[in-house]
Amino acid sequence: KAFPIVGIGASAGGLEAMSELLQALEPDLGMAYVFISHLAPDQESLLPELLRKHTPMPVLKVENGTVVKADHVYVIPPNATMGIVDGVLTLKQPRSTTEKGFHPVNTFLVDLAESYQMDAVGVVLSGTATDGTLGLKAVRAGGGWTLAQDDSAKFKDMPQNAQEAGVVDFILSPEGIARQLAELRRHPVVMRKANAKPVDAGTSGLQDILVH
Repeated sequence: KAFPIVGIGASAGGLEAMSELLQALEPDLGMAYVFISHLAPDQESLLPELLRKHTPMPVLKVENGTVVKADHVYVIPPNATMGIVDGVLTLKQPRSTTEKGFHPVNTFLVDLAESYQMDAVGVVLSGTATDGTLGLKAVRAGGGWTLAQDDSAKFKDMPQNAQEAGVVDFILSPEGIARQLAELRRHPVVMRKANAKPVDAGTSGLQDILVH
């Protein structure tokens, strides 16, 4: 049975925010959490080890072909962009140097929205620049939920840009996001947005959102 997958994007200041979110998150909600952070391409990431201190859930560095399980946390490795198809995480390594900018959060969330629609949840935490906004737009278009960090973000660009674009359902602290995820999980029908528009066949290319 499908379960919700939460894509969580961040860059600068994101480790602190993600740690606070995990600390407050109930470990048995039956959702999976995929953390997409901007990492230096040539540096080994200590993120999984650092995040393990804040949750009893298993925290795993993604390898190509990793199968997503509920109540697990997955962390993107350095120098990669990541997608998801049918519960399997796919990596493109090394990331292309010809890409116009590097937007791993958008890339993952758009993929998540296409595959999971109403079971997709997008979260944008502390970070600089605008990565994540187009991804949240895609998640919302598919009927999923979107959350962004409030003024507690050390670096406000990423969450604020998403808020200004009007694509965020809940603006909360990391602890507040953790509590809201529990609410969404317990009351999906009650919480289901009245204005959620299922994606019709004419807009099946959520990937197009990235292009515009």
